[in-house]
Amino acid sequence: MKNLTFITLLFILVQGKVEAQHNHIKLVSEIDSVSYAVGMNIANSLKSGGIDTLNYEIFTEAIKDIIIHSHAAMDGQLSNTVINNYVAKAKAAKMELMTAEGRAFLSENAKKKGVVSLPSGLQYKIIKEGNGDIPTSGQTVKTNYKGTLINGKQFDSSYDRGQPATFGVNQVIAGWTEALKIMPVGSQWELYIPHNLAYGERAMGANIPAYSTLIFTLELLEIVK
Repeated sequence: MKNLTFITLLFILVQGKVEAQHNHIKLVSEIDSVSYAVGMNIANSLKSGGIDTLNYEIFTEAIKDIIIHSHAAMDGQLSNTVINNYVAKAKAAKMELMTAEGRAFLSENAKKKGVVSLPSGLQYKIIKEGNGDIPTSGQTVKTNYKGTLINGKQFDSSYDRGQPATFGVNQVIAGWTEALKIMPVGSQWELYIPHNLAYGERAMGANIPAYSTLIFTLELLEIVK
């Protein structure tokens, strides 16, 4: 009885695994291939535009209405409005989820001693206060810096490279630009930069995920003449 039960269970598990596997439909004719290719193109376009779930029965009905019957249950202007509203809501929901950890971090960080919060959302803490000039738009500065995610993972460091970085005040992320314009030469600050003042919804390679809140130790060495 025990052996029979084990064999039966094994058959169910294997059968379930087979049924769970996705088998592609066989493309026999040219129109089969064209149909599949068109479907792929539409699906890729929808997915890249923020739509990853559909009522496929209604989706197919809409395609038939246009191609076969030459009429639709919705006019073009309304269909664009429906799509745009859905994508906007989906994007907002995704941003809310992806930025929750960063927002919580900044909220707690703002309560810490020495942390200054600016109206833009940028936060900073002075590690060393310099007494030199303050950079302005259009100038070039030389800095040393270290960048980490809020989990402490380092993604970049000029210190580790042993080579200061030189760049224009307005050629960096918005959080850096804002900080540099109030930072005297000779200063070293710690910057806490919300995603919208960093790289926003873009991921930067494998090291900086989309919607990341970033922390930088930034040392302003000089204004390059």
